[in-house]
Amino acid sequence: MKKNTRLRRLVVGDTTWHWTVRQRSNVAYDHCHLKLSLYPEGPRGRRLVLLFSPSEGRVVSNCYFDAGALVRLSDHAYLNLHEPGTVRRLLDSAAPALARHPDAHTLEVNGWPYFDAITEPAPNADDLS
Repeated sequence: MKKNTRLRRLVVGDTTWHWTVRQRSNVAYDHCHLKLSLYPEGPRGRRLVLLFSPSEGRVVSNCYFDAGALVRLSDHAYLNLHEPGTVRRLLDSAAPALARHPDAHTLEVNGWPYFDAITEPAPNADDLS
């Protein structure tokens, strides 16, 4: 099976972002990590890295699911890091972290809070009244 680690492009407004998905794994599943790296095109681009590690109630792909898969078990929320729409939503959610850390050339953060932010269920019409 071919590894899917190619460099991809995502255009957001006037900015072109490059992104890759990498999987780091050791023998034990709890050492398996999915890493989404994004950086804007240009000579001085900063890198934003979202790191997804398995934890209680959270699963990353490692032979059991399709490549790039993330699952929150409590509600079966699913995202795939190889889908441009998923990456765009994660970037929109996590980009403010770059502004909060202006001196960091590479900012590596836990990706699960951003997963939660973009998979929150929409409010039910009954809840609005």
